[in-house]
Amino acid sequence: MTMRTLPAADPGTPDARSPLRYLWWVARVQGAPMLLGIGMAVLWWLGQALVPAALGRAIDALVAKDVSLLVRWTGVVLALGAVQAVAGVLRHRYAVVTWLSAAYRTVQVTARQAARLGATLPRRLSTGEVVSVGNSDIAQIGNSMDVLLRGSGAFVAIVAVTVILLTTSAPLGLGVLIGVPLMAVAVAPLLRPLHARQHEQRGLQGDLATRAADIVAGLRVLRGIGGEQVFAARYREESQRVRHAGVRVASVESALEGAQILLPGLLIGCVTWMGAHFALEGRISAGQLVAFYGYAVFLIAPLRTLTEVADKLTKGHVAARRVCHILSLEPEMTGAAALPGGGIPGGTLLDQRSGVAVPPGRLTALAAAVPEDAIAIADRLGRYSPGEVTLGGVPLGDLPIAEVRRHILVAENGARLFTGRLRDELDVRGGATDEEMRQALYAACADDVIEALPEGLDGHVAEAGREFSGGQQQRLRLVRALLADPEILILVEPTSAVDAHTEARVAERLAKARAGRTTLVCTTSPLVLDRADLVLYVEDGVVLAEGGHRELLAAEPGYRSTVTRGEG
Repeated sequence: MTMRTLPAADPGTPDARSPLRYLWWVARVQGAPMLLGIGMAVLWWLGQALVPAALGRAIDALVAKDVSLLVRWTGVVLALGAVQAVAGVLRHRYAVVTWLSAAYRTVQVTARQAARLGATLPRRLSTGEVVSVGNSDIAQIGNSMDVLLRGSGAFVAIVAVTVILLTTSAPLGLGVLIGVPLMAVAVAPLLRPLHARQHEQRGLQGDLATRAADIVAGLRVLRGIGGEQVFAARYREESQRVRHAGVRVASVESALEGAQILLPGLLIGCVTWMGAHFALEGRISAGQLVAFYGYAVFLIAPLRTLTEVADKLTKGHVAARRVCHILSLEPEMTGAAALPGGGIPGGTLLDQRSGVAVPPGRLTALAAAVPEDAIAIADRLGRYSPGEVTLGGVPLGDLPIAEVRRHILVAENGARLFTGRLRDELDVRGGATDEEMRQALYAACADDVIEALPEGLDGHVAEAGREFSGGQQQRLRLVRALLADPEILILVEPTSAVDAHTEARVAERLAKARAGRTTLVCTTSPLVLDRADLVLYVEDGVVLAEGGHRELLAAEPGYRSTVTRGEG
């Protein structure tokens, strides 16, 4: 039997207005597997629920010494067993389908939202918040969908048993009919504190994941300054807070688990006691007594399933709330819905706040007295932060944001290398030829990095490229930016981690590689500045002077002090 277990490539638009609406959307978009799974669950539970009735009839036939009737009801018991086997297998398969679909559909919409938010995401959410969605929240959302199948079947089975008991003995049927709602009322007070404590624990887990990511990312620095013990102590402190929150959750969950056993046990004990008295009084037969006891034992499972439904739906609600928070965020930067008639304009890229003007087709360098000013200008020019920026006289805000991203590339010094085959990580668009790859490696002086790898470009990149040194990572990031070949390339400190000899070669080759293309390099390196066609000197966030590197060295003391680091 062939069955699709993963959601389609397009997950659709989720309803993130509330956690319940999101869970309903997840259930609705996989309606066919859900309905089929519920149908199989109903058959599976009913197959079990009807066994005591068939067994009681068989016992009555045995007492009456009616062989043909005994054979008939024995066959019914066997048939019900076969129904349970087939329906149970199919129910489980559809349960796996709904679990996977719900979990990975959540991954899809979250990843799509992360790509949509872009630079807004790290400003609004911590790393741990996003990681926790993939680590734990998807499992809770998947469990909430899975338990709906069994819960629906369990409810139908309880209704069926109640009807059978009512038709056989009204007092017994009324006992079950009254007992089940009372169980739900008894369990309800546990759900609110469970929900609150799970929400608190989920937040602490996200904070702890962020702390762990920060420690791993900065481990080399921590060892260099001797800060391992301090951060280890902070991690232990936060870890203990998560543990205590988990214990508080477990205390409520343990009470709920106990209620799952105690309350059905009390109800079953009452039903069995009443049935035994009715049998002694001759109001029911021996077969009916056995059937009643069978119902009593059977009811344990569906009743526990109903309390499990409450528990897992509560956890799913908490997880869905976190997902809805991510999905409710809006990008800080937006643009027009469509391109203007003439397409993306050409011309000068101008930041009006600072006065930085990047002329087309030239290699421009930007030296800022305060490095943060250069980063802020680069973010505005790439439309990663608000600002009055124009391209050829057209405001960037009037252009579609996707087109701005394709036209203008800002390559930050802190950009990451991702896990995967090195060639794929460098050629992110997958269209570079071997010759283009060779030229980009040559321009970034990264040939030796590839030659040192046993598998070359087919080698595997570990997490964040940790097998490479800081200078090697920087050169590989430059290769990636050059292979993207944007119309306008903005590089932020592309040579800060390499030695002077390599920096001189990169400066020379970069100018040749980007000849005739618009390039802005934010740097204070004299070797790079000397290769630029135009140098802009920024002080207090605005352009103070512009010209050639040697010209500014002679005429502008602030520029001279900035690029020579106060030497000479």
